[in-house]
Amino acid sequence: MKTRTLAGTLSVAEIGYGCMGLSGTYGPAEEAEASAVLLGAVEAGVTLFDTADAYGPFTNEVLVGKVLRGVRNRLVIATKFGQRLMPDGSRTICGRPEYVRKACEDSLQRMGLEHIDLYFQHRVDKTVPIEETVGAMSDLVRTGKVRHIGLSEASAATIRRAHRVHPLTAVQSELSLWSRQDEADILPVCKELGVGYVAYSPLGRGFLTGSVDSPEALGPGDVRRMMPRFAEGNIERNRTRGEALGAFAAARGITPAQLALAWVLSRGEHIVPIPGTRSLKRLGENLAAARAALSAQDLERLDVLAPPGSTAGERYADPMMTHIER
Repeated sequence: MKTRTLAGTLSVAEIGYGCMGLSGTYGPAEEAEASAVLLGAVEAGVTLFDTADAYGPFTNEVLVGKVLRGVRNRLVIATKFGQRLMPDGSRTICGRPEYVRKACEDSLQRMGLEHIDLYFQHRVDKTVPIEETVGAMSDLVRTGKVRHIGLSEASAATIRRAHRVHPLTAVQSELSLWSRQDEADILPVCKELGVGYVAYSPLGRGFLTGSVDSPEALGPGDVRRMMPRFAEGNIERNRTRGEALGAFAAARGITPAQLALAWVLSRGEHIVPIPGTRSLKRLGENLAAARAALSAQDLERLDVLAPPGSTAGERYADPMMTHIER
C-alpha cells in the first residue's frame, strides 16, 4: 500500500486497522482468530493499529500488545483514554490531568509498551477545559511516554483550542457514506491546521458491506442492537440506499466494502480509514480498496445516492450522543 502522512510527521499505510471488533463489540471473537487477523494485517502492509482502554474494557489493549509485540517497531500503535469505568460498571467521561497520566501508565502496562505512538482523548470531557487535558497530554509527549496526540469526536472549536496548546497529529471520528457529518466543518478545519484525520467505522459498522440488512442479522451481544440506525424502521429505510450503493459497486467491478473505503480515501490525502474485521478474507477485500479509484463522475453520483444527512437514525443512542461534541 501507499502511505499517507498525518500532520506532516507520522507516516502510515493509507488503510489502517481498527481493533475494536476483536473484543466482543459485535459478538464473540476467539483469540486465535483475532491473532491471525492482526498478524495478517501486518503481513499485508498495515502499519496503523487503533485500540482503546474502553474496548473490552481493557482486554483489547492486552490482545494488541501481546500479538503485535514482536513486530512493534514496524508499527504505529494508537490507543485512547477518557471513558472511565466506574465500580458499578457504568462509564463517565474524564479529562482531568491526573486521570490522563494514570490512564496512559495503565495502557502502557497492559500493552507492554515503552511509549504510545498516537494517544487520543476518546471523548471530550465538557467539564474540564480542553487546555488542561491537552496540557497533560503534552506533558506525556515531553516525558517520552507518548509520541503524538489527538482528539476523537471533538468539535471544530475544540480542535482549534487544543491545537494551540500542543500540535495535534490527528482527529479521529466516524466517516463513511452514511456518516458524512464531518465534511461540513471538521475535515476543513483539519486540512487548514495540517492535522490528520483517522476515519473510524468507514464501512458503516458493516452495513455498507451489505452483510447487515436487518436487526435479526445481529447477535444478542452485538452493540449495534442499541444503535438507532440498525433499529426497525430505520434499517429498512437505510436498506434501500444500501442496495443502490451495492448495485453501483457491482457495476464498477468492486465490492460494496471497497466502494465505501475508496470513497473515504477520496475525501483527502490527510485521511486514513481504519476498517476492522475478524476475517482474513474480508481483510484482503478491504485492503484492495486502495486500488479502487473513483472518478469525478463516480463521486458526483455517490453524492446523489448517499447525500449528507440522508441516513435514517442517529449514529448512537441519546446517552452516547451527549458525549459527541458538535
